[in-house]
Amino acid sequence: MREGRKKRHAAAGYRRLRFWALLTGMIMLLVATLAGCADFSGQDRDRSAGQFSANNESLQQKQQTPTPAPSTPENPGPPPTGPCVDPDPQVIATCLASTGGVMAGDDQATTTVVAERTTGKLITAKRYGPQRAIASFDVDGSGDGGLIDFALSPSYSQDRLIYALITTASDNRVVRIAPGDVAKPILTGIPKGATGNMGALYFRSPTELLVATGDAGDPAAAANPSSLAGKLLSVTSFGSGANPAPKVLASGFASNVALCHNDTGALYVSDRTSTEDRLQIVESAGPKVLWTWPDRPEVAGCAVSAGQIFVTTTRTQQILSLTEPTRDKPTITPPVVVLEKRYGALGRIVSSTSGAMLFATVNKASGNPVGTDDRVVRFIPPASSENRT
Repeated sequence: MREGRKKRHAAAGYRRLRFWALLTGMIMLLVATLAGCADFSGQDRDRSAGQFSANNESLQQKQQTPTPAPSTPENPGPPPTGPCVDPDPQVIATCLASTGGVMAGDDQATTTVVAERTTGKLITAKRYGPQRAIASFDVDGSGDGGLIDFALSPSYSQDRLIYALITTASDNRVVRIAPGDVAKPILTGIPKGATGNMGALYFRSPTELLVATGDAGDPAAAANPSSLAGKLLSVTSFGSGANPAPKVLASGFASNVALCHNDTGALYVSDRTSTEDRLQIVESAGPKVLWTWPDRPEVAGCAVSAGQIFVTTTRTQQILSLTEPTRDKPTITPPVVVLEKRYGALGRIVSSTSGAMLFATVNKASGNPVGTDDRVVRFIPPASSENRT
């Protein structure tokens, strides 16, 4: 009887081992599947853009599980070594091609999604973590063109659509791409130039995409109502065929146009003219100038946090802080330098929901690159001394 008990225990132990081996194998397969990343470049070369495919349909039509926003896997263990490891703890992405738009990948801005302007790749990364491309676009990266900016669909966790402002061989345009598909045009015919291509995208609501365009090196085009250059455009049609002309919300913008906004809906625009750099607020009557820089520090981007507007500069390599205007105090105070010449030439900047910010460098295009350039850097803004009550 004792021998029979032993055999039964041994058989039960064997079944438990088989169960855990099978379960472990399933988990490993699931992790491997979730960690995969589609490469769009081959499809962009081999297929032409037609109607949107089924993976652009609604969640109910697709019957697929919602996917999270782009993220980078955890990377536990000791810090890695190598030429692309930056000793600065605030640097969270390194060895990028010259950058375009940037966004925070999480509330604390410890991960990022950043556009490589000259390669057309959209990269997600974190400090010490692997970098991976979540999308790739065929672009003309000459001058200041290429993958200029991007915006995730307001329902990205369901549809995984990415919108992008890109430069092609013939124009600047807005496109959108779905996983496994090719980029499809949303808005075409934005003038392209040797310079003045940089613009911005921002979803003001789930059904309205704002598109800021540069003047393509032609200031007269920015004032021409029939041209899409130098404008703030409202796009509400997202089909892959011919869409209605976008509504023009504002005109007269110059080069390197960037957008930023606060939580109450105020919209700011920074740009560079031939005589000065500017920060403006978009009002119902049109853009209103808040501040100008006659010395032309090459304003590159703006972001808003806790009643302050932060502006990055390329030539003077600074982050400047200005107090937001209010109804009681419409005049803003002179800019204050809050970071200077620590990371070289600066590009776009963005705020996160926690108040932490990310900015990207543009040293490969406009500065003196170091071994880890170009980079994305986490920045904690100083508290404002202004009384906002």
